[in-house]
Amino acid sequence: MNAIVISAVLGVVMMFSGVLTNSKTAVRTVAIIGLLGLIVANVLDMGGYHFFNVNVKGMLSFDVFGLLFNTIAFASTWIYFLLSGRDMERVGINLAEYFALIFFVLCGIAIVSSFNSLLMLFLGIEIISIPLYILTGSDKRNLKSNEAALKYFLMGSFSTGIMLMGITLLYGVKGSFDMDVIRAGTTSLTPMITAGLLLLLFAMSFKVSAAPFHFWTPDAYDGSPTVFTSFMATIVKVAGFIAFIRLFEGCFGDVKGQWQLLAAIITAATLFIGNITAVFQQSVKRMLSYSSIAQAGFMLFALVAMNDMAKEGMIFYAAAYSLATIGIFAILLKMKDYTFEGFNGLAKRQPVLAATNTIFLLSLAGIPATAGFWAKFYMLSAAINDGKVLWLVIVGVLCAAISVYYYFRVIQAMYFKDGEPQDIETSKGFRGLLIGIAAVVVLLGIFPHWLLDQLSNFLYL
Repeated sequence: MNAIVISAVLGVVMMFSGVLTNSKTAVRTVAIIGLLGLIVANVLDMGGYHFFNVNVKGMLSFDVFGLLFNTIAFASTWIYFLLSGRDMERVGINLAEYFALIFFVLCGIAIVSSFNSLLMLFLGIEIISIPLYILTGSDKRNLKSNEAALKYFLMGSFSTGIMLMGITLLYGVKGSFDMDVIRAGTTSLTPMITAGLLLLLFAMSFKVSAAPFHFWTPDAYDGSPTVFTSFMATIVKVAGFIAFIRLFEGCFGDVKGQWQLLAAIITAATLFIGNITAVFQQSVKRMLSYSSIAQAGFMLFALVAMNDMAKEGMIFYAAAYSLATIGIFAILLKMKDYTFEGFNGLAKRQPVLAATNTIFLLSLAGIPATAGFWAKFYMLSAAINDGKVLWLVIVGVLCAAISVYYYFRVIQAMYFKDGEPQDIETSKGFRGLLIGIAAVVVLLGIFPHWLLDQLSNFLYL
């Protein structure tokens, strides 16, 4: 509960900070310090120190799994603020409002990681989505940003309608929005429950950009200001998967065998479409948009398997994927040319940026000695332990091999091609932070058991 209340309050604080001061440095500092306090409050919540004792009538359930994800999401956002906070100033003059909207998104994330009622799921998803529509269209001078916001809003509204219809059908059968009540008597799928399950599956697949409901993602990510694409493609996307897993485990965990094949087919389609389309992109930003779809395919393994290893692996994947992708987008923001040719010869001009970017790309590709390798390994291991979707594991391995091609295109351009000099301004603090994040990615790749041991200690207290 600490995270929900404090993130909402911080959103309001950021709105007033824009009124009280014109200093962008002061606004950014307030956001960074506030988010650091939010992280501490969430950690204290895990330790049993609750600042707010609110009777939520069983609609929220603050288990360690959700609180642990909150900590990773907030910590990733804090790193995002440190790396890319200054770049928000280039989008428009409403810097305080941008931070406020992000804090409101974090409030929604804290809700979807802890909901125990379908009503709270709906509220959490909407609290996340509405600020994102605004952030997507925040660059009012750019027609692509306006178009992306409109497409995202229309498609998001449509998928929310599908979700509400699914919730309505389940309520019609069970007479309750409580997930425990819905699961209690669901030992087989009746026509009404099946219809509700399918509608919720399709709606949540849209929210996490799983195929064939991914078509909005490239346009929304490409048209959105790059600094906000970084946030949307990482913390927000992973939060959608936490909600996805929580929903299906809470409502349909006892009938997993009856929907698992459909979820596996969606996973395979997401892996295939995301990786194949990424191969043919000429813009690194658009390639990363399709790459996020491919990464969503791997995260869907947690839904398909839905066992203890899948939940641990999902938390690890959230950390590994968020760190690497935020780092890549932070570097991309410094570039003037987003095409592959724009990275030509970067290693000669900016060796620190090229080296850290290489580590991040290798992690996304799942190369050993990086966090991304173990993230994919635990997802695949969870599916193997399930024992019913071995064919999906083979598809995952093949698609991971395909992804190496388009990630290595960027590395090849940086180290083995010559390009025209570009004026890239980076501070020592920025480069030092990139090195620190790259070091964490490598350390997690060499010592993954450290983080997994911490996860096990928390998850099985």
